[in-house]
Amino acid sequence: MDPLTERTPRVVSAVKLLRTAERRKAGRFLVEGENSVTEVLNGEARSVHDLFYTEDAAERYQHVIDLALTAGVRVSLVTDRAAKALSDTVTPPGLVAVCDLLDVPLSDAIRAGTRLLAVPVEVNEPGNAGTVIRIADAVGADAAILAGDSVDPHNGKVVRSSAGSLFHLPVVRERDTAVVIEQIRAAGIQILATAADGEIDLDNADELLSKPTAWLFGNEAHGLDPAIAAQADFRVRIPIHGRAESLNLATAAAICLYASARVQNRTADQG
Repeated sequence: MDPLTERTPRVVSAVKLLRTAERRKAGRFLVEGENSVTEVLNGEARSVHDLFYTEDAAERYQHVIDLALTAGVRVSLVTDRAAKALSDTVTPPGLVAVCDLLDVPLSDAIRAGTRLLAVPVEVNEPGNAGTVIRIADAVGADAAILAGDSVDPHNGKVVRSSAGSLFHLPVVRERDTAVVIEQIRAAGIQILATAADGEIDLDNADELLSKPTAWLFGNEAHGLDPAIAAQADFRVRIPIHGRAESLNLATAAAICLYASARVQNRTADQG
């Protein structure tokens, strides 16, 4: 069978999913590369509609193609030009899946038993958003909530930066930050915000960190809006012992989420 080209209707429809508006309209998005495609097939195979692959990808990733076939996913050989059209990377891996959007309602993230939430606010940089999702997964957080005017979690760079974690925990996008804060507070979860001038030092916050917690993180350029930070129960500063002026979003998120997970897990073990 001849490979599908960039002009084949199914490929043309999939290429449109590189745009946010088309993703929302179709209710689908693209998942690219061995790692991410494997994770979605292992966890949400029912949401996968198509898998496109090149001849070169078939040689390198036959195990992924076999996984898709076993799950009943339609697989299609495509030309290199078609694979390039389907990708937003400089060097396409030649392996792209079309999946249903991961539309997780806020109520699924904030539920009984929730202990730890990562809440990046107004995060515009896709790589940072994906990295925070990956960190939240790594520390065992219950969910990641992209609040305010944040990047679409279905953006290709977010998907790749999450390294498969997008499919491991609930990821919510809620444009109304006030609604996010209101529902977190209503669930009895304390809200902590990172701040350079915070009144609490992270090194001295173990008692605080043992409680169910939602961490608010500001965006890359401007940090957390003071009005939003003021709604937190406590503002926490990360001590910097060297000469660096500040920490970037992903680093701050990793430090704070790990600190919470360390204390919560220790408390659970002792209990």
